[in-house]
Amino acid sequence: MQEAARITKLSQPTCKPIMDKEQPIFSTRAHVFQIDPNTKKNWVPTSKHAVTVSYFYDSTRNVYRIISLDGSKAIINSTITPNMTFTKTSQKFGQWADSRANTVYGLGFSSEHHLSKFAEKFQEFKEAARLAKEKSQEKMELTSTPSQESAGGDLQSPLTPESINGTDDERTPDLTQNSEPRPEPTQNALPFTHSSAISKHWEAELATLKGNNAKLTAALLESTANVKQWKQQLAAYQEEAERLHKRVTELECVSSQANAVHTHKTELNQTIQELEETLKVKEEEIERLKQEIDNARELQEQRDSLTQKLQEVEIRNKDLEGQLSDLEQRLEKSQNEQEAFRNNLKTLLEILDGKIFELTELRDNLAKLLERS
Repeated sequence: MQEAARITKLSQPTCKPIMDKEQPIFSTRAHVFQIDPNTKKNWVPTSKHAVTVSYFYDSTRNVYRIISLDGSKAIINSTITPNMTFTKTSQKFGQWADSRANTVYGLGFSSEHHLSKFAEKFQEFKEAARLAKEKSQEKMELTSTPSQESAGGDLQSPLTPESINGTDDERTPDLTQNSEPRPEPTQNALPFTHSSAISKHWEAELATLKGNNAKLTAALLESTANVKQWKQQLAAYQEEAERLHKRVTELECVSSQANAVHTHKTELNQTIQELEETLKVKEEEIERLKQEIDNARELQEQRDSLTQKLQEVEIRNKDLEGQLSDLEQRLEKSQNEQEAFRNNLKTLLEILDGKIFELTELRDNLAKLLERS
């Protein structure tokens, strides 16, 4: 585990200051926050106002970074890796976790459009970082094969002319060991003795060469076995490092999700409060509508009562109209009767006047008769 951690630490690129080789490829303005390292829940603002947040590309190392400066102070210096995830926690706020900096960055934008644009660029440069990482791994695999072949050649490098023939220091002991003490040769026996010594010397050289060859073969086999073992260990360390990376990413995701859940919970609480206030207003409006309905019912009852009374009055009016019509007919009949009575009375008066006139004439005649008598 310590070896895997050491390999992981060595594999992480160090963050260097901005240099001329890095160029900004996208910039926006936002309020910068960092997660509180103590509580891991609350956001701590790192800028008093909106600052410029830029994506930088390092063509030398083929990496993408997010950098923001507040004056001369770097408040964001985050290298984008394929394991990073940018999460939108609200319409104007987003965050991402940087395991190398051991923190979580948050950005508050002025509009949802700026947040969406920044998230799109984050995904784009994350994909570019992934492709760059895959290309670098392919190059490492391609360069590892020639290095292993050169390593095999280095193991065989002891087969030099000096190792074959031996140095003066090596040849002297061999001659001393293989030469036996002999008496001073005579002049006739000198060529034979000299050729025997040369033969023994070459036999000793051949034996030494065979021994060195056997040692080199054993060393080569041992080195090959060690290289295979080292490859297996390196693969195991890389797998362990990748697993640790994934675990860290999962923990970061869980932390981001927890923060997102907390933020979502806060938003839900605010929404619930707003809904409760709206519900309270609606209840008051319902009560008001109920009162209006009660008043409307009372008015309807009054209207019904007035309508009923109006109907009764209309019925009585019709009855009175019938009675009035009857009275008019009776009055007309009475008037006709009175007119007939008047006519009869007039006729009677005329007859009576005639009778009175006749009686008067008769009285006058009687008076005249009485006077004459």
